[in-house]
Amino acid sequence: MQLNVIKRLTAQTHIGIIRWNRSYSSVPVSSPPQLHDADYQELYNLLQSGKTSMDIKTLSKIHSRIVTFGYGTSPSLMASLMLKYVHRNCRSIVYKIIGQVFCWSIDLVELNMIIDKLLRMENYRVAKMVFNKMPSRDVVTWNTMIGGYVRKARFEEALRLFRFMIRSNVEPDKFTFASVINGCAKLGALKHAQWVHELLIEKRIELNFILSSALIDMYSKCSKIQTAKEIFDGVQRNNVCIWNAMISGFAVHGLALDAIKVFTKMEVENVLPDSITFLGILTACSHCGLVKEGRKHFELMRSRYSVQPHIEHYGAMVDLLGRAGLLEEAFSMIKSMPMEPDFVIWRALLGACRTYKQPKLGEAAMANISRLRSGDYVLLSNIYCSQKRWDTAQGVWEMMKKKGVRKVRGKSCFEWAGVLHPFKAGDRSHPETEAIYKMLEGLIQRTKLAGYVPTTDLVTMDVSEEEKEGNLYHHSEKLALAYGILKTTSGSEVRISKNLRICYDCHNWIKMVSRLLSRVIIVRDRIRFHQFENGLCSCGDYW
Repeated sequence: MQLNVIKRLTAQTHIGIIRWNRSYSSVPVSSPPQLHDADYQELYNLLQSGKTSMDIKTLSKIHSRIVTFGYGTSPSLMASLMLKYVHRNCRSIVYKIIGQVFCWSIDLVELNMIIDKLLRMENYRVAKMVFNKMPSRDVVTWNTMIGGYVRKARFEEALRLFRFMIRSNVEPDKFTFASVINGCAKLGALKHAQWVHELLIEKRIELNFILSSALIDMYSKCSKIQTAKEIFDGVQRNNVCIWNAMISGFAVHGLALDAIKVFTKMEVENVLPDSITFLGILTACSHCGLVKEGRKHFELMRSRYSVQPHIEHYGAMVDLLGRAGLLEEAFSMIKSMPMEPDFVIWRALLGACRTYKQPKLGEAAMANISRLRSGDYVLLSNIYCSQKRWDTAQGVWEMMKKKGVRKVRGKSCFEWAGVLHPFKAGDRSHPETEAIYKMLEGLIQRTKLAGYVPTTDLVTMDVSEEEKEGNLYHHSEKLALAYGILKTTSGSEVRISKNLRICYDCHNWIKMVSRLLSRVIIVRDRIRFHQFENGLCSCGDYW
């Protein structure tokens, strides 16, 4: 019954649109109807107040008034209207509106505004439909689309669109490159990053502080910290953002002393640090266990530079103390904070409780996280498993199931020939699966002969040791590395990125592989970079 009503109203709306279009098309473009601000504001308020629950009949009336009053070229109204129809699953009407938008001769500026509005409303499908329909596009159009994809973490789509832009002979500008470089940084794809940088030089785009900072950040996150440093040394450093990018780059690579050296040089060159500078320094200290240096800079930001610590700075200090095993001090800092601690701070403490096997404090941390995520349950479950408290760990998993919380699956990627190849634990979807598993089995046998012992206490199941080992063998990092070794030549570097923190077992195993194969293996996980070489890791087994 309800479906029939929707179909009838949709048909009526189609007829209404045709009538509105005919009446509107009779008005000369050069002499648009007189616009009245009060009418516009009323229509705008109606669309905003209705949110997503507006029925088709009401929406049809508003649509009619928009056209009657001559607001068919208003980016805000048309974008909101399209979005409402999408929410009502009336895509055919959305297509119709898009078609009419172009019949009404809306200029390029207004179309760009409509696309921007749709992207900010996170309706990428409709924005792309408008984009594809446009008879012409300027650099602003492309920048709007690429920037929108990057903001939504759709980095590969942003890069594809950028390549399409280049093939369309549209000259990118500094705003284009700022978005694309940011996308390459988040993706961690070195080949893409190098190509974009070469293009930036080829197009003779002048470096400003935004692009300089973005390049430093990009190479830092693509595991080329030395290249990032070379760029830093070669650009004008008159803006604090450039210094912050370099300090943060050293931080994610676990090079805390280098980060502190940059900070000292910053003071010599009379560039005032800001809150982001100190966040980078504290993060660097946290990744290397430099408790004394962390405490010193936390005090320095207030006493010398009058920078008041934000919640992020307290979070970095809690992380620093927790990683160093000073859990009680970390807990005391949380209690003494001048603001309410957020879930990030409690998660930092929970992670430390997992490392140092402190279930009671871990339970206290979880009790203070208002919106528990899958990772929180997994951390607590891991604490219990490490103490062989299988029933308690199982209770955590049952609680997850009851609340409908699903564990976030680990995903590792290896870039080959300009394409990112993703792997999940136990993944057999890759076209070269047989060869990958054969390579992996051979590597596991070699590492076992060399003394590798699987860290089975990490497996969150009370099953046999053999089953636990089998579970560990097929982690996403191991599969990605096996594929990387399969595709690359002997002695060349292998770079892998992972969406979660690398596990202890994979960390130990990759160290051994790096020694046996004389390979440099770089793994970028959610927290930092690990560079494995000759059986050692750049993190010093502290991460």
